[in-house]
Amino acid sequence: MSLVTRDPVTPASAGWQYVGFEVARAPFARETGTDEHCIVVLSGTVSVNDWSDLGRRTDPWSGLPDAVYLPPGTAYEVAGEGEVGICTAPAREGAPARVLPGSAITVETRGRGNHERTIRPILMGDEAADSLLVCEVLTPAGHWSSYPPHKHDRDALPEESFLEETYYHRIAPPHGFAFQRVYTADRSLDESIAVRDGDTVLVPRGYHTVSAPPGYDLYYLNVMAGPTRAWAVANDPEHEWVMAP
Repeated sequence: MSLVTRDPVTPASAGWQYVGFEVARAPFARETGTDEHCIVVLSGTVSVNDWSDLGRRTDPWSGLPDAVYLPPGTAYEVAGEGEVGICTAPAREGAPARVLPGSAITVETRGRGNHERTIRPILMGDEAADSLLVCEVLTPAGHWSSYPPHKHDRDALPEESFLEETYYHRIAPPHGFAFQRVYTADRSLDESIAVRDGDTVLVPRGYHTVSAPPGYDLYYLNVMAGPTRAWAVANDPEHEWVMAP
């Protein structure tokens, strides 16, 4: 199975159980069915049902992300002129439908030196949901991200949680590229991927990390879900030393 795609991701297409993701342009109508959805405005300005004037950024670098959370059993329409990421995962009852305004996001800086990057939590543990965890990451040109390589493929809390994950990549300028590596300790999975603008990379298991070459800023939207809604990661012990003071 290829780990990179430009097609919609579903549990069936990915060969896993939880995460779905696709990019769509307004206008369109959907139903959440048995899933919960997080609609992230990537660019433009849209409305979702009765929530209007969402987004208002020309690209993922030009402002904080507005999003909407919708529980199972919800019909919705996305109108306006814009592009959104549709993040999905199975849910039992879900949480209340609501706007997740970018203005409420507490932006984080993670790492240091050439692995410093900016984190924008959208639907993480401080926001109610059944399964979904969603965030944006901005990696400056010449920096590494998701670094040191880490994994979350064991249901072994509190040390580690099992989470499937997608990375939706955008690159500025868009003719550039980035690299992503996904690998396991025994190397039964070991792929290094040249990522283009608009690619989605699947992380079913194993350690993973991303690199933005000089001259090209990297954005990615992470979607994660698993049997327990918790983000607990294990760093690759061979590379964890880079975090030492």
